[in-house]
Parts: sequence; structure tokens; C-alpha cells
Amino acid sequence: MKRTKKIYNRIGRWWNLRMLFLILSISHFLIFFSCARMGTPDGGWYDEKPPQVLRTSPSDKSKSMHSKKISIYFDEFVKIAEATQRVIVSPPQMEMPDIKAVGKKITIELKDSLKPNTTYTIDFCDAITDYTEDNPMGNYTYSFSTGEQIDTLEVSGFVLDAVNLEPVKGILVGLYNQMEDSIFRKQPMLRVARTDGNGHFTIKGVADGEYRIYALQDMDDNYCFSQKSERIAFTHETFRPSVSDRVRQDTVWKDALHIDSIVQIPYKHFLPDDIMLLSFQEEQTGRYLLKTERKEANCINVFFSYGNPQLPVIKGLNFDADNAFLLESNAAKDSLSYWLRDTTLVNKDTLRFSMAYLMTDTLGNIVTQTDTIEALAKTSYAKRQKAKQKAYEQWKKEQEKKKKDEKPYDSIYPAEALVPVYQVSAAMDPDRSIYIEMPTPLARLDTAAIHLYSMVDSLWYRAPFEFHRCDSMLRRYEMTVDWHEGREYSFEVDSAAFVDIYGLVSKEFKQGIKVKTLDDYASIDVHLSGVNDSLVIVQLVNSGDNVVKQAHMNKDGVAQFFYVIPGTYYLRAFTDRNNNGIWDTGLYDKGLQPEDVYYFPEAIEAKAKYDLTQQWNVTALPRNRQKPGALIKQKAEAKKMKIGRNAERAQQLGIEYKP
Repeated sequence: MKRTKKIYNRIGRWWNLRMLFLILSISHFLIFFSCARMGTPDGGWYDEKPPQVLRTSPSDKSKSMHSKKISIYFDEFVKIAEATQRVIVSPPQMEMPDIKAVGKKITIELKDSLKPNTTYTIDFCDAITDYTEDNPMGNYTYSFSTGEQIDTLEVSGFVLDAVNLEPVKGILVGLYNQMEDSIFRKQPMLRVARTDGNGHFTIKGVADGEYRIYALQDMDDNYCFSQKSERIAFTHETFRPSVSDRVRQDTVWKDALHIDSIVQIPYKHFLPDDIMLLSFQEEQTGRYLLKTERKEANCINVFFSYGNPQLPVIKGLNFDADNAFLLESNAAKDSLSYWLRDTTLVNKDTLRFSMAYLMTDTLGNIVTQTDTIEALAKTSYAKRQKAKQKAYEQWKKEQEKKKKDEKPYDSIYPAEALVPVYQVSAAMDPDRSIYIEMPTPLARLDTAAIHLYSMVDSLWYRAPFEFHRCDSMLRRYEMTVDWHEGREYSFEVDSAAFVDIYGLVSKEFKQGIKVKTLDDYASIDVHLSGVNDSLVIVQLVNSGDNVVKQAHMNKDGVAQFFYVIPGTYYLRAFTDRNNNGIWDTGLYDKGLQPEDVYYFPEAIEAKAKYDLTQQWNVTALPRNRQKPGALIKQKAEAKKMKIGRNAERAQQLGIEYKP
């Protein structure tokens, strides 16, 4: 018995040693293999497959259904993002349904009463994703009918931002079967959907009939246009949805190079499928006081939501307001700056006054409102004096050090100077002006102290210029010059050329200027077609969609851009109906659409010394296909990102990848 036990013990030790050796060998092999494959990417493949519906209860497209509880079962764990924002029920529900995702199931409980003989659709848009990789299921819709038949027609299209043709994501799009304009303000939409990340929408469960369509960024969840701040889109055109049977061809491949067969696949084609809605927000004309502030002791700023030609009336409560201010206003008259003339008031920490101004009441009428304002200086007089004393003591130390080092020193403390901001470049574009921005309003301006010299044959001569204050701007001045290309200039300002209302005096200023030559630039001629309105403005924009230059289309249909700095640009145009030089929004009650905007679909490469001519038919493409992809700010879908990362992984591994 003991002998048998010893034999078993020996076998056990031998087996343990063999297993230990095997484990160590495998570990060593794995470590060696991983070290040899350091160039391969970490981790596994990204899951690209979206969740699939296995069944629903009650079944999809049920008829004579009266249950308000629905369950949808999937082949994997799912989650639902922003259900209250993305999931849409038609007809619209005044009380939001209860929607939950638990494990591999989504449950929906409708709260509103079900209408008889009505088709209901629950559009999940892209809210359903798998639990691990966030792969969106994409435009899944569940439908049922409370009657004996179910409506199955569909309409689709796009919603774009009217000002820049950017896809509008998440906006409501709805139908009315009543044609009067006022219905959009009175009743909820009949059937609704939301746009996806591309601005695309599909309204399902539509009955046969004639409809009008609207888009609405619903701020109060009443499914109709009730607030001026709501973004909307509308069209006066009506349509009748239809469907036809069509066939598309699908290619079946044997491998990457050989076709196996061409398959004919029948499908239903719903029309219209190209509705284009251009959304906008009406101009906010309601007037109310936004805020007052006194960041600097010498100026009180007043901001309104909307301007009015009739300016406020101010009465001082702890000071005399008569002739106390110098008023600066922007062109819209919604931003006012009251500059204090008297330094005694500047040094007063708190100024109390009453201000009577026009505002919009709750009924939309313009009425007079009087408020009592306390303008408190951000920095008190004591702190300002302390800062001045500190600066003076620092100056004294510097003078004592200079005296000790036997260096020249200033016996008089320098007075505070007026410091204008000179917007002038050493390398000047031939079509640019010189601008001067004053920190405070001026009491005196000496144009004789402003000089411009040009070098001709190594000699300096006076150059002509015009100097004037910019329109509607109290503290900004422009100096216009007929520059000569390639010539050197000297811009000089004598001391005391500018004196502000507090007696501060400017110092001298000098800047050398070299005007660039034509060889440094490109020119672009844009020949437009497809527009009948001659009031068209064409804009040259950069990669950030910001305007670099703009030009009016002439009577020959050409917009010309000169002195274009070499680089990559894009073209945008809009019809300037009222000829005011800026893009204007729409107005629903007057049936006024926003001014039309167009994009050239490709980039423009401007090269130095080159004259570029570009033909552009602005209506050759539908609006949703005009804006270049480089300018669209809407991010790529998560699935596309995963496909791109998997393709990169396959390339690193040296294997074929098929998404």
C-alpha cells in the first residue's frame, strides 16, 4: 500500500514538473511572439454590426391595435440615447411616452389616448445603438393602426440652415392637410419626424391626400409655431404623396475581382423624396434692456436686445446729467456708450440715474419704461489712486538708480499719454486702408500732424491721402491711400496729433510700409449663371467658412476678386433682394423666405501671378449637395469612423478588409 502511494507521489511530482515546463514554454513563446509583432495595432476589431430586431410585441404594422405598451426585442444588448429628443411619435403626443432600454429589449408605453382609425408611427431615428460600440441601428420605425387599414406612404427630403446650407440635425418636420398659413400657428402638426445628422428626414405612415410641410425647432413642445425665437422653415408648395414599384440592380461578387451575378431587387419608391426646406430664425425685434455696465470708470455701457432711433432719456439722481455725457452708438443703436466728460464724475465710484427708454411689452406693443440704474465702477477711485501712486514710486526708484549710476534722468514725472491703436502693416495690400482706433473720444484732431511720404528715385515725397472718421463709429478713423504697387512709404504722426476729452495727448508714431506687387497675388473672375436677379453678392471664403472678400455681380454676370492672397478658397453667393449688402432672414407672417444662398461645390486654388476664371451655375446641383465637405461642420457618423479605423488596422496587418 505504502509502495503504491510512493509511486503515485512520484508520478504527481513528475506531472507537475511537466505542466510547469509547458506553462513556462507557452509564456516564453507568447512574450517572444508579442515582441516580434510590436508593429501591429493593439486590441481587436471594432464591431461595426448594428443591432437587429428579432421580434416585436405586438407585431410591427398591426391593425385594430389598442394596446399602449410595446416591446421590441434585439439580438444583442442595446441602449437608447436621448429618447425624449430623438424618438418621435406620430401623431404628436402631448405627453411624452415612457421609453426604456433594458438588456436586449426596448419598451414603449404611450401616455396619450389613442385616436380611432389612425396610423401611429414611432420613429427612433438613430437613437438605438448597441451597448458596447455605439453602432447606430439607423432610422428604425415601428408602426401600427387603431383601424382596419394602415397608412404606408412616405415623404422625405432635407432641412438646411438658410444662411450657410449646413445640415440641421434634430429639427422637427411635420405635415398639415389644411392649406391656410395660419394653421402653423394654431394647431399641432399632423405627422412629424426629426432630421438626422445629414439634415435628412422621412415622414412615414402618411395617408393619401394633399399636404403642406414645415420644419420647427419646437421650444415649448406644442408642435406649432408659437415663439419668435423658434427656428422654422416653410414652403407655399403643396404635394400629394405617391408610391411606385421599381427595381434596382445589386452586384454579387465571387471575390474582389470577379462578378458572380447581377441580381434584380424590387422595392417601393415613395415620392416626393427631394423636399428642400431652408430653415431660419426671424429677426428678434422685441426690445428690452439686456444690461448696463461700467467696466471703466469713464464710460457707462448700455445694451438692448434691439435698437431704436429714439434714444434713452437720462436724469441724474446723485449728479447733474445735463451735458455730462458724450454718446457713442453702433449702427443698429442697440449698444450705447455714455462717456463721462467731467473727471469729477469719473472719480465718483457710484453714479445713480433714471433711464427712460422704449421697450416691447407682453402684447408686443412699444411702451416707455423707466428704470433706476446704479453704475458702479469696476475699480474704485481709491484703488485707481493706489495704482497711480505705486507707478509713481516705481518711477522714482528708477530715477534714483539712474542718478546713482551717473546716467541722465527725468526730473519731471511723465504725464499719462493717449495710446491709439494703429492698424497698419509693414507689408501693405494695395486695396487696404490704414485704420486708427482711439481708446477714448477725441476733443481735438490735427490732420496737419499726420503725414505720408513715398519714395521715388531714392527721394521722399509727400503722398496724397484722405483721412476721415468711420461712419457711425465715434473712435475709429480711416486713412485711404491710392497705393502704388512695389513702392515704399513712411507713415508718420507727430506728437499731440490727437487729444482726448480728458486732455490726454498722443505721442509720435512712425511706420515704414512696403506695398506688395501684383506678382504676390492672384485674381479670380467668377462667371455666374442660373440666377435672374442681378443683385447677387459673391463671397470668397476660407476653410473656416469666413468671408475673406466679397464682390457684387455686374451686369454681365461676373464677380471679380483682385489682390487675392495665394491659397485655397471656396465660393458662396446670395441674392441681395433689398440691396443692403448683407444677408437677410425670412418672415413667416409676410410669407417672406430668407435670401437665397449658394455654394460652389469645389475648392478654388489661387496661385500667385495667375488670373483664374471660374464658371458657376448656382442651381446646377440641389442645395444639399452644394456645400463642399471641407466646410460642413457636422461630424462623421460613429459607424463610418469605426469602418475607417478597421480599414487602417487591416492595412497594418497586411490583410484584405471588407466592411
